[in-house]
Amino acid sequence: MSPVRVLYLAGSGRSGSTLVTTVLGQLPGFFAAGELRYLWRRGILENRQCGCGSPVADCLLWARVRADLTDADPAGIAARLAHRLRLRGLPALLRRQRRGQPPVAGHPDDTQLARLYASIAEHALAGRSDGVIVDSSKLPPYGALLGSLPGIDLYVLHVVRDPRATAYSWRRRRPLDDRADDQLMSRPPVGKAALLWLVWNTATVRLWGDRRRAPGRYLRVRYEDFVADPAGVTARIAGFVGTVPDELPFPAPATVRLAPTHSVAGNPSRHRTGLVDVVADTEWLTGLPARAYAVVTGLTAVALTRFGYPLRRPRVTSPAARLAADPAVSPSPATRQEG
Repeated sequence: MSPVRVLYLAGSGRSGSTLVTTVLGQLPGFFAAGELRYLWRRGILENRQCGCGSPVADCLLWARVRADLTDADPAGIAARLAHRLRLRGLPALLRRQRRGQPPVAGHPDDTQLARLYASIAEHALAGRSDGVIVDSSKLPPYGALLGSLPGIDLYVLHVVRDPRATAYSWRRRRPLDDRADDQLMSRPPVGKAALLWLVWNTATVRLWGDRRRAPGRYLRVRYEDFVADPAGVTARIAGFVGTVPDELPFPAPATVRLAPTHSVAGNPSRHRTGLVDVVADTEWLTGLPARAYAVVTGLTAVALTRFGYPLRRPRVTSPAARLAADPAVSPSPATRQEG
């Protein structure tokens, strides 16, 4: 049986991974799975909505996958994964990698994890050898665990966004799943959001950024570059995993056509369908207070420059000023996209 090709989106939250995953899920042979590390709890135990709009228990695709996992212990796997992937275990994980050992110590649960991805490949991708499962779980330790599982052919897409933008995005009140959900996503203070951005992005580079260790298996994409040229960057990502799509889902340069996916967890924007404008969310440029901007910049300064972001707040021009400079610019507001 051929290995299951997994494109793992790594990095920190609120960096656009949901948008990238949903767009990739429109390509032939790509399955947008969402944040699969949450399948056991949010999908199976809590029966939250699939990207198709049905509860996971009522989704025919996930019913077929779950039928292959009848001897799994979802509650136990979810709890043990949370313990195995703790932030405090990151130094030991990196030491194990340097010694040539599997970064995450093995566990009997790994048999069920490998079976999960094999089942998705069989039922969602019809077993096609060129199929790709897009997993937007982001957490670097989980990606490291996947890379050590038998039957997994791992590619890592490192999605990065300006940490001032992610810190601002975390402060928004947002439901965990859909608009009707009364449970909200966490809202860490800007300092904690900045530190998490720094830790997870640095860990992603440490784990996969060395081309000698993972040649041809790591690609970094900035959210800002994706929204500036979504079609071009989508084609680049597809080429990274060895596919050349016959057609891209962009009827216009900044518009994508989204069909429902079967993503099991992630930003509520995974439920968007139809024609969607891909426009950068720049509200943070004026909305993030000066003190918060300084805190995030100070905590992430070294990585900021490494990823090509300026330390100073970029100048923001009003829509009226942009229209005066270029009459071809439309003054109508666009849909905010951050995924």
